[in-house]
Amino acid sequence: MKALNKFLIIKKHKIEPKKVGGLLMTEKIDEDNRYIKGTVVSVGNLVDYIKEKDVIYYDKHAGHGLSLKDTLYHVIKDIDVVIVE
Repeated sequence: MKALNKFLIIKKHKIEPKKVGGLLMTEKIDEDNRYIKGTVVSVGNLVDYIKEKDVIYYDKHAGHGLSLKDTLYHVIKDIDVVIVE
């Protein structure tokens, strides 16, 4: 699987439940968080500054999902990336 042009294929990181003061916090707590953390699986040929296996944060409303071999990926444009770790 290979991304083309200015697109990236991302595998979203699963958010682990957090414990705060002995209470288990659910994913609903992060609903206000606008950005999602993910790992880049494939980079289009026109994308600069982002490489495969980079950990990035991107807008949660960006792109669309793609299911391949029982794994869910996200396809986004490079302009939706806000941070590269």
